[in-house]
Amino acid sequence: MVHVPVLCAEVVQALQPEHGGLFVDCTVGLGGHAAALLQAGASRILGLDRDAQALEQARFHLAPWEDRVTLVHADYRDIDAVLDRQSIGRIDGALADLGVSSLQLDTPDRGFSFSHDAPLDMRMDRSSGEPVAALVARASEPELADVIFQYGEERFARRIARAIVRARATQPIERTLQLADVVRRAVPRRGYTRIDPATRTFQALSIWVNRELDGLDRFLVAIVRRLRVGARLAVIAFHSLEDRVVKHTLRGLASKHTLQDLASNHALRDLASGQGPLVRLVTTRPIVAGDEEVQRNPRSRSAKLRVAERVMPPTGETGAAE
Repeated sequence: MVHVPVLCAEVVQALQPEHGGLFVDCTVGLGGHAAALLQAGASRILGLDRDAQALEQARFHLAPWEDRVTLVHADYRDIDAVLDRQSIGRIDGALADLGVSSLQLDTPDRGFSFSHDAPLDMRMDRSSGEPVAALVARASEPELADVIFQYGEERFARRIARAIVRARATQPIERTLQLADVVRRAVPRRGYTRIDPATRTFQALSIWVNRELDGLDRFLVAIVRRLRVGARLAVIAFHSLEDRVVKHTLRGLASKHTLQDLASNHALRDLASGQGPLVRLVTTRPIVAGDEEVQRNPRSRSAKLRVAERVMPPTGETGAAE
């Protein structure tokens, strides 16, 4: 399988691995970004992924540097526990490439894509949780409508939810093409549209089953607190909901207020101490792929890269143990 990491040159330039150091790839996937960082001078890579299949591919692709790479089957939201188990205090840079990977999209039986008929699964970690088919089978019509509207930003969410409930009353919805057909018939057709009518619903269900937005802000705070002064965090988001969380959390960490002033998110308060800022925003606007990369790799079209640099801890804030 040919793996084309998105915004690879931009990530390497942002993280500055040429002087060596330990870098954490929090969503290592097939290892494309990790390989580029090692080639550019990183001394060590700690790679996390909750997809065991992806880790096996990463282990193969990173074999030339096997003595400098540690791979861990873990969710990036558990970053503090993972680093503690590895006896790691500070790190020299971190990357989080969010969203569904090429491997997951291109493997039909994972159920992420409606390009092939496959079981309706969509779990990034197939060793835990329930497949989408199980959630779709028992969710109420209002719950389905809320999920599709909130996570898919689909204006026909109520109509789609109603169609799903009616269809499953006749036959369980257990296949990707089966669900896609239900959604397409529910969405009014008004001439040519650039994306398939089922796209937003599939995105919403993937976010829902994988809890992609749950704890993203907490993760960003946790990984920032692990960066040494001058080290950088690079985050790639692929849809507006993820990017919004990344943007607002990094802006909060770069503000002059206390972390407790991120009051819109009560989950961050237990991580707060001292006065901000904890980071400097390297990118005030996201970096996006150029025309050449988009032509070479169409999936890069929606990628947005944001970068922040750790600054001197404020008085009273020491972060993780050295």
